[in-house]
Amino acid sequence: MEAEIRSLYNEFQFRQIPVQLFVEKHLFRKKLQLNKNILVAGYIPVVLNALCQLGIEPPKPNDYPPSLQPFLGRRIWQSTVRDIIRGFSQSYYPIASPIFVKPSGKLKRFTGRVFESERDLFYLEGVSKHLPVYCSEVVRWLSEYRVFAIKSKIVGIQHYSGDPSISINEDIVVNAIECLEKSGEATAAYAIDFGVIENNRTALVELNDGFAIGSYGLDKTVYTDLIITRWCELTGYVTD
Repeated sequence: MEAEIRSLYNEFQFRQIPVQLFVEKHLFRKKLQLNKNILVAGYIPVVLNALCQLGIEPPKPNDYPPSLQPFLGRRIWQSTVRDIIRGFSQSYYPIASPIFVKPSGKLKRFTGRVFESERDLFYLEGVSKHLPVYCSEVVRWLSEYRVFAIKSKIVGIQHYSGDPSISINEDIVVNAIECLEKSGEATAAYAIDFGVIENNRTALVELNDGFAIGSYGLDKTVYTDLIITRWCELTGYVTD
């Protein structure tokens, strides 16, 4: 059992809320009885499938909202797998390498990574050439943190990569959250990743929807509240 599912399971038991464990194939084969007041937790494809079965339009990925562009600290643009392959394999679309590339859709068809030369294209084998991707300039992340927010209030900050002695500038994070809220792009619960790059600058890594996210050791009570909050927003279910 994954750490996040274990946290939810234990917290729901503590709250005396009934829990039923299931295997993914039973959900995908529509063998589970679903309704909006029964929270479904799991990997991103699991929750998205459950929402579809409930007749709910899955949320669109919004890794880099327009309101957070000033916090990126690097250039990011959209492209396709086809253009990445062309750019590295011929001079038709020359690419100034290295660049970081990751899928931009709901399902991650490959793991985001740095592409430096044509040799790296084998990581895209079997991936549709029409797949949209995000590209960015390569920066060196000295330290990375996940900031958890419920209704635009920070409820936890967890370090997950790099040097834990290097801290992010929380004033910048608060400013970013305020910008996200004012723009109308904020959801009821999410995780916003920030890191420190060269020159000790705090920059946005990416925004993560709160319906299925890694907890990185966040207190299980807080994590459970976050998952519940986003599920209720997506389904329109109102808690007591």
